[in-house]
Amino acid sequence: MNAPVGIVLVSHSAELASGLRLLVEQIGAQDVPIATAGGTDDGRVGTSYDLVLAAVRDADHGGGVVVLPDLGSSVLTARAVLADHPRPDVVIVDAPFVEGAVAAAVTAASGADLKTVADAAQEARHVHKL
Repeated sequence: MNAPVGIVLVSHSAELASGLRLLVEQIGAQDVPIATAGGTDDGRVGTSYDLVLAAVRDADHGGGVVVLPDLGSSVLTARAVLADHPRPDVVIVDAPFVEGAVAAAVTAASGADLKTVADAAQEARHVHKL
């Protein structure tokens, strides 16, 4: 079996990132390495360069890493981290936070490769709710 693709959830809120991680794990992605980078280093609302970098390292189990930011400065922070530490096996995806995380995790749990997991997260943007 291939090394699993890891997922990093970047949010302004530690609770939001942790809650989404719990949801994703409960729907069947317990074996997918998922790391969170929520809030600032001192627990406030915001984003942290150091937390994102640490989360990427934690989620990396050899299959690559998909980074999903929620909005605004989390996107900018994640992009800054990846620009400063470029790796072909770590990608940021433009996807809805919850739907993209679920799609990515379910796809990663199936043993899919990095591109397939990233594509699944991005395709979640086109799923209608109504």
